Amino acid sequence: MPSTQRIFLAINLPAAERRAIHDATSPLREAAAGVAWVAEEKLHLTLKFLGGLPAASVEALRGALAPALAAAPVPSLAVGGLGAFPDLRAPRVVWLGVEADAKLELLHHDIESVCGGLGYEVEGRAFRPHITLGRARDGVTPAAARALEAAARGVHHRARLGAASVEIMESSAAARGSVYRVVASLPLQRGG
Repeated sequence: MPSTQRIFLAINLPAAERRAIHDATSPLREAAAGVAWVAEEKLHLTLKFLGGLPAASVEALRGALAPALAAAPVPSLAVGGLGAFPDLRAPRVVWLGVEADAKLELLHHDIESVCGGLGYEVEGRAFRPHITLGRARDGVTPAAARALEAAARGVHHRARLGAASVEIMESSAAARGSVYRVVASLPLQRGG
């Protein structure tokens, strides 16, 4: 095992929802082959990216987060609406939106507070919850951007689901892209 682990915190989506998103967004993949599309099994909602951490720090993070998350009410995730950063005319990240309801905002705040207390940098930007569908690291051609924008108008996926836990995830490089592994699953408040 490497001396440091590339760590992020996420809500993993149920397999059926990942399949539904993958199926609904297939026109996007056909429209812009130059985008590195996220594999179905990797679709998730990132709550915080921490980067490379030593194993001891990951265990300390788990210990600090567990009680805070056990007290956090279960957020309802309203998934739907396509977009891109900065926008669909010049996409770098193509995403499916997640409505920022009060419980999700509170969960994100609690995670930032715990991480800040452990000395990790607190995110300075507003929380914009989304499920990353693809990344265009080198940008896309104007023609591909137009095709992607047209395809996005035909994608109408909507879902509402709960989140039972937050996972501490490890991302490691492999020949065929990143491999994700759940390091720890931290349950949220039952009945919240």
